[in-house]
Amino acid sequence: MRERVTVVLVLLLSACVTVNIYFPAAAVQRAADEIVKETWGGPNGTPDRVQPQSRLRSAPPRSLSFSLVSQALAQEPDINVSNPAIRGLKESIKRRSGAIKPYMDRGNAGINQDGLLAVRSTDGLNLKERAEVQQLIEAENRDREALYVEIAKANNIPGEAVPKIKGIFAKSWIDQAQPGWWIQDPQGTWKRK
Repeated sequence: MRERVTVVLVLLLSACVTVNIYFPAAAVQRAADEIVKETWGGPNGTPDRVQPQSRLRSAPPRSLSFSLVSQALAQEPDINVSNPAIRGLKESIKRRSGAIKPYMDRGNAGINQDGLLAVRSTDGLNLKERAEVQQLIEAENRDREALYVEIAKANNIPGEAVPKIKGIFAKSWIDQAQPGWWIQDPQGTWKRK
């Protein structure tokens, strides 16, 4: 009898550990889609107006309890994307998007396979424009990378999972790119969307 109780307790504890280290991929995908649409707009290029507080919120912390094990396994947690650092980064990305989009439209800049921006061509750009597009892209990529780190921090996602967050966002940036923009495929080849 005592062995059964021990086995049941071990199983319950391992189930709780699994829940606590689980990466909320679906919730991150929903957040990525919302943030990309909010900051850069979807394929039509118009950013959405959203409520001041995101509808994606942090799931309450889970404690070790028999009743919460089944609930934790049954629900995909929402994630917090509305702390001050994240809001500031989203606003910075949104403000910059209007300056970058003309370069995207002309094919000078594109979205690489990692979801970051890259200078694809400097054809038709004078020296001032070349410097400007480079500065805009560097600032954009810094903010995107910082956003992924802040999302991980705000949701107690381990730092080693930031590349997963980046990969999920890369898919959203590429999927929501406007028709005619240049996108790099997984093999590194540039193609028009």
